[in-house]
Amino acid sequence: MAYQVIIPAAGQGKRMGAGKNKLYLTLEDTPVLIHTLRVFDEDEECGGMILAIHPEDEAQFKDMIHFYGIRKVTSMVHGGRERQDSVYSGVKVLEEEGIVLVHDAARPFIKKETIHSLVREAEMEGAAIAAVPVKDTIKRADSNMVTETIERSSLWAVQTPQAFRISVLRNAHEKAVKEEFTGTDDASLVERLPHKVAIIEGDYDNIKLTTPEDVFFAEAILKKRKQLG
Repeated sequence: MAYQVIIPAAGQGKRMGAGKNKLYLTLEDTPVLIHTLRVFDEDEECGGMILAIHPEDEAQFKDMIHFYGIRKVTSMVHGGRERQDSVYSGVKVLEEEGIVLVHDAARPFIKKETIHSLVREAEMEGAAIAAVPVKDTIKRADSNMVTETIERSSLWAVQTPQAFRISVLRNAHEKAVKEEFTGTDDASLVERLPHKVAIIEGDYDNIKLTTPEDVFFAEAILKKRKQLG
């Protein structure tokens, strides 16, 4: 059940307003990036991590990885203008077949149980994503006027990781490049092949740190996890 994981980490995180890459922000005195990498580093099923980074971060990322004893970063590739470009840079260095995950560097609370479920599903179906059922009522609007209330029972809020057979993800990205298509996530590229994508239920704690408010939620999640042991 071994897998590799591509971790796009080249974004500048402008909505965080930190004046630097948000992955340098600390939770309990440890950078967000390291919290994320540790999940995979400590998973015996993980065969290696490929980081897609901004060239300006390379030296500092290498120092952090060494300082915190992260062992499974096998490659660092330079990310592109869009997240999709960064993931494709990672796909290009995958030489063998098997399963590859794509996971946001700013999602430090992913659970190993979710990872393993995704890998198993991707082995069977070729593509699988983690998602959680939408809790809120969703409405469609035009010029600030409601036009429709959407039935939410079939709606999912998609997270990462997303898991794929390497050949499936490579074909999806190559097709997107050829057709100059930019998707909102890697699964959307796979859907265009076309290829079915399975869903497994994720965890509401698996948040992505995007805005300053998210840091408070992250600290609360860490506190909760400590209390639960």
